[in-house]
Amino acid sequence: MSQGATINLKDQILNGIIKENTIFKLALSLCPSIAVTNNLKNGVLMGVAVLFVQVMVNLTISLLRNVIQPKVRLPIFMLVISGWVTVTDMSMAALVPDVYKQMGLYIQLIVAFASILARAEMFASKNKFIPSMADGIGMGIGFLFALTVISFFRELLGKGSLWGMHIVYTKPLLILILPAGGFFAVGILMALFNWIDARYMKKTSPVSH
Repeated sequence: MSQGATINLKDQILNGIIKENTIFKLALSLCPSIAVTNNLKNGVLMGVAVLFVQVMVNLTISLLRNVIQPKVRLPIFMLVISGWVTVTDMSMAALVPDVYKQMGLYIQLIVAFASILARAEMFASKNKFIPSMADGIGMGIGFLFALTVISFFRELLGKGSLWGMHIVYTKPLLILILPAGGFFAVGILMALFNWIDARYMKKTSPVSH
């Protein structure tokens, strides 16, 4: 692979993590960012599930892009997404049944995530295998990153623990583990992420004279 291609793939991955972050930038698929992020374990596993589905859907649609009829592309995309979500759902039920009992419904709702369908339509259906894989990795890691950050702060401040282990012995902010606290946490972290990104872009952009 040429150096230019490597740089492009790197940029494609970073695009999904930073510039088009599903939660912090595009504000898509917000339901799990509030519903399953009241503890770190759930947030991380949900993010991993979405990462897997996003990559596999992108790869599948990219491989089939030349045989999918445009008029029926959306039903085909949904069929592919539901297939990979079923694989993920059954795998989590078998491997992590305790966590699955708490978030099984939200795993199944990945089928309806606008972010996954959007990348299938906008990118994977128009690009080759490797770029589509890079796009899926970037978007998936971006989603995983957002859920990890949100669940980290919600569990730490709301319960005084991380991954179920108690580490802070001060009075927790119980509101942060409630749905209302989820909205506050997502909003504050979204604003912080965008502020940091704007500051970074300002520093790295060429100075006009």
